[in-house]
Amino acid sequence: MKILVINGPNLNMLGIREPDHYGKETYQDLVAKIENHCKQKNIDVELFQSNHEGDLVDKIQQAYGNTDDIVINPGAYTHTSIAILDAVKSVNIPTVEVHISKVEEREDFRQISYVRLACVKTITGHGTDGYLEAIDFLTEGK
Repeated sequence: MKILVINGPNLNMLGIREPDHYGKETYQDLVAKIENHCKQKNIDVELFQSNHEGDLVDKIQQAYGNTDDIVINPGAYTHTSIAILDAVKSVNIPTVEVHISKVEEREDFRQISYVRLACVKTITGHGTDGYLEAIDFLTEGK
């Protein structure tokens, strides 16, 4: 089983950027948490982060035929990127959308998620543990 975890813009700034919304864990802490969780479950995991929309689209497309499942936190592209939505739809890989903060309780513009239209589940407001929940959801019964 192979899972691709994709993080969009500014997630590399975890622990620095708005810790009241995103917590004090760093991106490196998040990577270690996910890798340790997957190691315990014998899951092959690849993590990818980019601040560039096209890089995220390219990574999703590269997953076709190489990845069983995707966990994605598109960051701000959640609310703006039809390109990421189309990429997820085109590869037809089960995908879970994750957000560290509870976006449904934040600014009005954060209520829109394009990528959600192609996802099998969305997890919000569970901090970085939401990534582990997404992985567990995708791997149940497999």
